[in-house]
Amino acid sequence: MKSTTVSINGTVYDSRTGMPLRKERAAADAVSHSAHNVHTQLQKSTTLNRRYVHHDTSTVSKPHKIYVPQRQRVAAPSAHAIHRTPVTQHAKAPSQTETPITRFTKQAPHHAATPIADIGPTHHATVQRAKARVEATKQTPQRIVKPSQIIKQEAISNAMAEAVPKHEKAKQHHHHAKAHAKAHRSKVARFMSIASASVAVLLLGAYFTYLNMPALSTRVAAAQAGISAGYPGYTPSGYSLNGPVAYQQGSVTMKFAANAGPQNYTLSQTHSDWDSSALLEDYVSPQAGSNYITTTTGGLTIYSYNTTSVWVNNGILYTINGNSTLSDEQIQRIAASL
Repeated sequence: MKSTTVSINGTVYDSRTGMPLRKERAAADAVSHSAHNVHTQLQKSTTLNRRYVHHDTSTVSKPHKIYVPQRQRVAAPSAHAIHRTPVTQHAKAPSQTETPITRFTKQAPHHAATPIADIGPTHHATVQRAKARVEATKQTPQRIVKPSQIIKQEAISNAMAEAVPKHEKAKQHHHHAKAHAKAHRSKVARFMSIASASVAVLLLGAYFTYLNMPALSTRVAAAQAGISAGYPGYTPSGYSLNGPVAYQQGSVTMKFAANAGPQNYTLSQTHSDWDSSALLEDYVSPQAGSNYITTTTGGLTIYSYNTTSVWVNNGILYTINGNSTLSDEQIQRIAASL
């Protein structure tokens, strides 16, 4: 017959009767060995709770108390863990419906042992200061003490090397002054050359601007008048443009005067649809009749009468008139330059 047993502190009890059966040798040895090394709480004597003990009333008349040794030290909470092991008995097996007893009393609270870390080796403060002084001595280069005679000789040598005769000092000063003056003159010369070049460029630009100013003025006037007028590339010697270039819708006029005299002439450029034949019939003949001179140059036909000369080219009627005494050659050159 199998019966359920309970092991408490190394003693095996019958869960049905509550009577101690035997002691476990290995557990007893462990408890005896642990009692000397581990301090735990004392366990009070307890009896089985009869409410949880089921036994056969036919064989047992009254419950039995469980003997527990007083003030017995245990190795650890795990030493009295409750477990059940089947034991073969000749007694009657308990019913399948009976609940086995797992514990008889409230176990002592389990206190987990707090691990204690080992303290590392420490050095005494005096030893540490001594080691620090030794290390500082090793790192600091040792100062070599020279004899006083050697120090004196070195001082004399340095003084003699630094001492320079007066004429050498004057020579060096003169050399430095000369070099400084040469550098100054070089800077001044470079500055003057740059300034001269800048002035020359400005004057040249102003001169070219002055020369091209009439042409620029004529282009502006032509744009305002709405015709393709131009400035003559040839001007008779002794004459120059006098005053600004005048313009009105479809016409541009410029006046030239002699530099030393009252002579002058006016060049007018007007939009026209005439050709040379129409110019002769509609303009020259009504004014001059048959008193006109015809000259040709570069495919242009120029009609001159009194102090007036006229011709047409590319839809522009050119007229020169004034009190100047221009020759036919000069008028032809003016016409060809336009």
